[in-house]
Amino acid sequence: MMGPILLLVAIAIGYGWWRSARHAAERAEEVGRNACEAAGVQWLDQTVHADGLRLRRRRDGWLGLERSFRFEYSEDGQERHVGRLVLFGDELVSFSGPAKATSVVTLH
Repeated sequence: MMGPILLLVAIAIGYGWWRSARHAAERAEEVGRNACEAAGVQWLDQTVHADGLRLRRRRDGWLGLERSFRFEYSEDGQERHVGRLVLFGDELVSFSGPAKATSVVTLH
C-alpha cells in the first residue's frame, strides 16, 4: 500500500526539481541574450549551460538553490568568449560577460 504512494511522492519531487531547473535555465537564457544584445555582440549557440549548483540561505532563513550558468559570445564573429552568471531563484547575483562599450577618456 505504501509503495505506490512513495512512488507518487518521488515522481512529484522529481517533477518539481526538473521544473525549477528548467525555469532557472530560461531565466539565464533571457539574461545572457539581453546582455549580448545590449553590448552589441553575438550570442553564440543560443543557449546557456548549467555548471554549478549549491545551497544558500535565503533572507527568510530557509535554504534555496543558487545555480551557475555559462554562455558564449563573440565580439567579432571569430573568437569565442565565455560569460558567466549566477541566479538565486530569479535574482541575478553575479554576472561576467559582455559589457556595453563605453568611451575611454584620456587625460593629457
